[in-house]
Amino acid sequence: MNTPSASLPGGTWTLGDLTATRFGYGAMQLAGPGVMGPPADHDGALAVLREAVRLGITHIDTAGAYGPRITNRLIREALHPYPDALHIVTKVGAVRDEQGGWPPARRPDDLRRAVHENLDDLGLDALDLVNLRLGNAQGPLPGSLAEPFETLAELQQQGLIRHLGVSNATADQVDEAQRIAPIVCVQNMYNLAYRQDDDLIDDLAAKNIAYVPFFPLGGFSPVQSTELSSVAARLDATPMSVALAWLLRRSPNILLIPGTSSVAHLRENAAGAGLPLPEEVLAELDRVGR
Repeated sequence: MNTPSASLPGGTWTLGDLTATRFGYGAMQLAGPGVMGPPADHDGALAVLREAVRLGITHIDTAGAYGPRITNRLIREALHPYPDALHIVTKVGAVRDEQGGWPPARRPDDLRRAVHENLDDLGLDALDLVNLRLGNAQGPLPGSLAEPFETLAELQQQGLIRHLGVSNATADQVDEAQRIAPIVCVQNMYNLAYRQDDDLIDDLAAKNIAYVPFFPLGGFSPVQSTELSSVAARLDATPMSVALAWLLRRSPNILLIPGTSSVAHLRENAAGAGLPLPEEVLAELDRVGR
């Protein structure tokens, strides 16, 4: 059962046998500009991670491609040995090139190398949850995920991974993954203005599978941004707070991973996600993306 949490909005959700706060933290912004290289403020990055744990967050999202390998090493420096309740979710399937791009790396050898690098950089014997990143920087692409996902399933059977998920995936790829091995989450772009996964979210909720949206304010048109800002102004809140609060209300299986490199902004996001949204406001927001 998913039980409420007194300290963070949204309570908790169970990822397989892992209980995680629905309000989590995405570590991508801890790397340098363009998610490349070390942060300008090393101590500040460590402080953000430690504040996330102090707030009660038990779900931190990361990837070996961030930096590359920078955010994982920061997480280890800040938090190792990890609290028993803390769950670190990582991604494999993409690397970085010298131009700052995200070329795919989904051959079996690429994935095995990535899993072992994550284990080494995080200081773990097994990874709690690994998402296979699909598609490209523009979004999901159709095609079979059988070979890469079967590779991750083999690593899971070897005890190196506890749970599996997919990221940047189509609904067909989600279905295909579930035929190969159980998944506990799907991580895709979704927000008030970008509603392509509405049906998928509801289907996953019925199966007790988490949906983890990224870019809570990405892809908004100028009109949609104005509509969101108008609602936020009436509620004396920020647009980000409204967007996060709406996501938590959208479905109980939605888990949030907003990122920031600022302790103050982290606290603001955590408080803002608990913003009460009256029914008439929910109805108004629901129209923004439709």
